[in-house]
Amino acid sequence: MDFPGVLSPVTSQRSMCAVGGQQAIRRGWKGTMLPVHTSNRALSMKLYTFDAAPNPRRVNIFLKYKGIQLATQQIDLRSGQQFSADFRAISPRCIVPALALDDGTVICDGMAICWYLESRYPKSPLLGTEPLQQAQVFSWDQYVCMEGLSTVAEALRNRSDAFKDRALPGPGRIAQIPALEARGRQRLHSFWQRLDEHLEGREFVVGNSIILADIDAFVVVDFAGWIKERIPERLLRVHAWYQRIKPLLAGP
Repeated sequence: MDFPGVLSPVTSQRSMCAVGGQQAIRRGWKGTMLPVHTSNRALSMKLYTFDAAPNPRRVNIFLKYKGIQLATQQIDLRSGQQFSADFRAISPRCIVPALALDDGTVICDGMAICWYLESRYPKSPLLGTEPLQQAQVFSWDQYVCMEGLSTVAEALRNRSDAFKDRALPGPGRIAQIPALEARGRQRLHSFWQRLDEHLEGREFVVGNSIILADIDAFVVVDFAGWIKERIPERLLRVHAWYQRIKPLLAGP
């Protein structure tokens, strides 16, 4: 994602970002890889991120909740650092977050990064513990990302002068469509309504504890403030849910 960005689809390639290999990771960026112990062997990982942006924030909260510490490198999206030749060698799509492994593999999608790290660090699970629950988590997280995060991004990127010819994240020049700002806001309000209905009788989005969809919906609430939108007062269940999980997800 480039600032503030939207989700990118996960690919099936070994290098999720079509990265140029381990040399590309080491050539242009300072900083050390942090060894982390997994269930089978020690890996080194480095997270390229930008803490202010919503997709990196999702991953940051995920890491903090699970107690995972990684070496990080801030990529300043405000100054356009994501378009530099050095970072393009790591993430050709010019998006963050990007997780670089010691074998040259780079994963460039927030959801994919979380799923990978969950498999390595199963303690404090955020993606479900059995097949049905995992399917429900995935389904709801997809909904939150597509109808929550992406709708705010749609409204923001199609109205702000900062995103002129950058209505979508990535290196391509994409013209803004002003009408999409209104559509994004309309979709966001539909998202709030659907979430409120779903939360009837529930404390969390899926199951009896926080899952990734809670984290992502929590980020949507704050991201919506960038376009001066907030949870409608009438949606009492969403307000109660937000106040319930806010202290549990205190973070960046």
